[in-house]
Amino acid sequence: MRYLSFGSGVATVLILISCGLTSAAQERKPSELKHSPAGAERHLKNIRQLTFGRQNAEAYFSFDGTKLIFQSTNNWTRESFAATLRPAEAGLNCYQMYVMDLESQTIRLVSTGTGATTCGYFFPGDRRVLFSSTHASGPNCPAKPKRDGAYRWALDDYDLYAVRIDGQEMQRLTTSPGYDAEATVSPDGKTIVWTSVRDGDLDLYAMNLDGTKPRRLTDEVGYDGGAFFSPDSKRIVYRASHPTEPAEVARYKELLDQRLVEPGQLEIAVMNADGSGKQQVTSNGASNFSPFFHPDGKRIIFSSNVETRGDGGRPSFHLYLVGDDGTGLERLTFEGQFNSFPMFSPDGKRLVWVSDRHAKQPGEFNVYLAEWVP
Repeated sequence: MRYLSFGSGVATVLILISCGLTSAAQERKPSELKHSPAGAERHLKNIRQLTFGRQNAEAYFSFDGTKLIFQSTNNWTRESFAATLRPAEAGLNCYQMYVMDLESQTIRLVSTGTGATTCGYFFPGDRRVLFSSTHASGPNCPAKPKRDGAYRWALDDYDLYAVRIDGQEMQRLTTSPGYDAEATVSPDGKTIVWTSVRDGDLDLYAMNLDGTKPRRLTDEVGYDGGAFFSPDSKRIVYRASHPTEPAEVARYKELLDQRLVEPGQLEIAVMNADGSGKQQVTSNGASNFSPFFHPDGKRIIFSSNVETRGDGGRPSFHLYLVGDDGTGLERLTFEGQFNSFPMFSPDGKRLVWVSDRHAKQPGEFNVYLAEWVP
């Protein structure tokens, strides 16, 4: 799962600070951020709301840019139309996976309808999709962990699956015990990157599209995940948390043995596609997550509470753009309290993301689409 609890609703990302990485970032205080005049969202034009009601998250473009795969707690049938959806209809207790055609706004269920799903992505050709599911472990939603005074995220028994966009011909790509999720595909259509506990820690791995030749990319103690490739498929951006103090490491391992993680400070990092050349991008002590490369391959868009951390009230998360060296931080969104999961269209002309702007109920999150203004 690529996301973490926010308020009374949806999850946002499991990600923690990457202390063990070589830092290329220069810490910038909120007062040093670049802001648009009067808080205008000047990079976003003709904003459209694509879903209505409940919790909708992680919407990602197809390779041709005509479809989105996303997860939702809306109980939609095999084929529904977004314009006819009503938030009052009975919802689901956990996410299922859907594909939306952007022209017709037709929505199709592609997962089994059982268990919980997360982290969908298209394969090259856009006839098949990739996602993680717990349905092999049982038809019910996984139990939520007890907080015990802190937010805890459960590492449920997810595996990776490939399936046609009509929900047929499902293929299981991972069979190792425990958590396998957060998978995405390189733009050149050759490689899957994902997060797994197969070797006893939460690390990033890469493999061929058919699940063969898995190789480990990270090996530092701590969490590495939420990875996406650069436009040329030569680099990977991700989030990481590498505890260094003995007590922090012991606490991390204790929770990991219980299949739990407690999110803390969240930082963004980059590395080469083979796992070499790791560098930390952000270093601001905030919750930075959901990174994705800008079409120029030199900047990164991500979600953060950099301006509201430590305020003592309810934090707000907005989209920011930063250079891959950690400089030039610019705020992009100003509406709502939660903006995350950004992705540029393959042609770089549009941006899709998730927001609580215009929400009718607490905990409601919807998918938004806008033209990108450079």
